Amino acid sequence: ARWLGRQPLLRFLGGPGGRLRMGTLLSRQSCQARLHSAEGMSLAEFLYPALQAYDFLHLHRHHGCRIQVGGHDQMGNIMSGYELVTKMTGTDVFGITVPLITSTTGDKLGKTAGNAVWLNRDKTSPFELYQFFVRQQDNVVEKYLKLFTFLPLEEIAHIMEMHAKEPEKWAPQKRLAAEVTKLVHGREGLESAKRCTKALYYSSVEALEDMSDQELQELFRQAPSAELMLEPGMTVLDLCRKANAIPDGPSGYQKITDGGVSINGNRVTNPETVLILGQHILKNGVSLLRVGKKNYYIIKWLQL
Repeated sequence: ARWLGRQPLLRFLGGPGGRLRMGTLLSRQSCQARLHSAEGMSLAEFLYPALQAYDFLHLHRHHGCRIQVGGHDQMGNIMSGYELVTKMTGTDVFGITVPLITSTTGDKLGKTAGNAVWLNRDKTSPFELYQFFVRQQDNVVEKYLKLFTFLPLEEIAHIMEMHAKEPEKWAPQKRLAAEVTKLVHGREGLESAKRCTKALYYSSVEALEDMSDQELQELFRQAPSAELMLEPGMTVLDLCRKANAIPDGPSGYQKITDGGVSINGNRVTNPETVLILGQHILKNGVSLLRVGKKNYYIIKWLQL
């Protein structure tokens, strides 16, 4: 917007616009598909490749950029940029396309679709990145191992051979998830992802005790948190009520007796059970309260 917003329309059309050929733009598969669709194609959509091509030209002139990289769905736009830069500067430039990552339903992953997988830890935690790749289906995992890791092809072939014999172990998915997470977040990020996995899916008390505040917040992004003082004789029922995790009255009491409450991965069925350090309260001063299957509450204990 900074460099296109100051560009007069007529100058743009007479300069870069005069170097792009209509036949080439119209022949692109993406353009043909839009032209023959029920919605048709607006002028704004048709000019989009010209604007992206100008991006490449500007970056080349002002920053020495010679390579543009994008998903294979950007092939036409990258080709437009290549043609514009070479015609206006005479310099050899290059375009590289990479296969798109798609969801299990075949939909493109990205910001526009609202299902992007981010390299930024604040947007996608190491645990979430690890879980995204560990959940990949068998029909794509070999391709992803080749695309997103530096494992030798012989090793990938061996992993897939072992997988054919023991598919229930999900070895290729786990190796893919580990390699990508380590590449993006380092060994520390991979260990964080494994701790979170053990804590959430294997109810590992040891993993919970080793988790940092950041990991707890990443793992339970939507979970309410509360800071409480441990009072003498405080019970499971007291904890649930102070955390606003169960309704007041008999129904909340019944929720516990019916087995709907767990603390640190262990089910508690007696509402009058007194909280015990080391069991209900971990050595890091945290309790993970779960009510039902998916409602988590993070309790941080003060002045233990």
